[in-house]
Amino acid sequence: MSNQQKTANPTGAGKKPGLRMAFDSRLKLEFHGSKITSDAGLLAYRELDAALGLTDLGENLLSDGRTGKNTQHSMVAQMRQSIFSRLAGYEDTNDAERLSVDPTMRQIVGGRATEHTAASTSQMGRFETEVLTQPSNLKALTKLSGKWIDRLRERQPMRELILDMDSSVSETYGEQEGTAYNGHFACTCYHPLFCFNQFGDVEQSLLRDGNVHSAKDWQAVLEPVVTRYQGRNIPRYFRADAAFANPELYEYLEAERFEYAIRLPANDALQRDIEPLLTRPVGRPSNAPVVWYAGFLYQAKSWNQARRVVAKVEWHNGELFPRVGFIVTNLTRPAKRVVRFYNQRGTAEQWIKEGKNAVKWTRLSCHDFVDNQVRLHLFVLAYNLGNFLRQAVLPPAVRHWTLTTLREKLIKIGAKVVRHSRKIIFQMAEVAVPRELFRGILKAIERLKLATVLSG
Repeated sequence: MSNQQKTANPTGAGKKPGLRMAFDSRLKLEFHGSKITSDAGLLAYRELDAALGLTDLGENLLSDGRTGKNTQHSMVAQMRQSIFSRLAGYEDTNDAERLSVDPTMRQIVGGRATEHTAASTSQMGRFETEVLTQPSNLKALTKLSGKWIDRLRERQPMRELILDMDSSVSETYGEQEGTAYNGHFACTCYHPLFCFNQFGDVEQSLLRDGNVHSAKDWQAVLEPVVTRYQGRNIPRYFRADAAFANPELYEYLEAERFEYAIRLPANDALQRDIEPLLTRPVGRPSNAPVVWYAGFLYQAKSWNQARRVVAKVEWHNGELFPRVGFIVTNLTRPAKRVVRFYNQRGTAEQWIKEGKNAVKWTRLSCHDFVDNQVRLHLFVLAYNLGNFLRQAVLPPAVRHWTLTTLREKLIKIGAKVVRHSRKIIFQMAEVAVPRELFRGILKAIERLKLATVLSG
């Protein structure tokens, strides 16, 4: 075999001459593509995946119509490669060519990949744009995030459910189908819709055209989530901003016995109801804001009944007019506590920010709209897996780490891979994540797995 053939070997076999550094002749650089990995920390996420049986769910949900050489890797194997590569920050299938020989990715994918290579760029492209875009597979993929959450909550039950709904922006830079200019965001984009639970997991997501209203298709996103939780005897709550101030939404939530707090746009009638609070406080202004709360019944013309509205009025030193906010709610708690509960929905904006920065879910660069729908769902699954490990597994001392921090400190652990006849050893760098922390993560995953056995 020639040197050229050895160099082209996809598994990195064959010796290559080292490179010398001029500034220090003692230094020699060697490249071992199949023996060195920069993403060894992904193995912790794969352990969590196996403990909960997450990607294995795809085996019964996804239909495989591939034939011939296209079936070298199973549907579950390629699903893992799609999700874990995104979790590690590789947002495009173009990275699959390099990742296909990465020892961590090959172990994560499993099956044929452990002895050969994972799927190539062309294989992953076909999988995501031809296989997962089939109507039955797209429908299953849409439900998968909810099924994953259910798997986790079987082991760690929730005492209450709080849903936060919010829209986001995914900027586009080409001729993608469905892209449009959005005046609110002042860019050409898609306008996806997300529904989170109080732990930061994405319960449901939907990709939409760029110029649609923020609340469009709210029922298509919310209804499947509400249906999943109908049989559970736990308090259920919903929060959203003023874009979702819709009487149809109020009626739906009331019928489903949800308690809600939704921001209400101000109008003259609402201002009249709190007129006494709009008079500047008497006396010398304090440095701290003067805050007043009020609660009253209000019925707009489009409403089928009167509903409780809570108002918050803030007088700030140096400002001529007060800051006024209204919330429509069916909560019975005091007005101040209603406002405090509503304000906690700001965490949804933080979770959207993490999705953009940590897993790059705004990377929707395919031409066809349905292809980008699939990509968004895969990004969401990667985000949820990352969030599962953070909120259900991480030791308390590092549970505050963001998903970006986890990617940089945990996932991006370098390792040398040593293969023996019966075992594979990852010799991992002990820098940001020491051995004891990694051991604690694996122990927590083991406890989740034990909870699976006990509940079964």
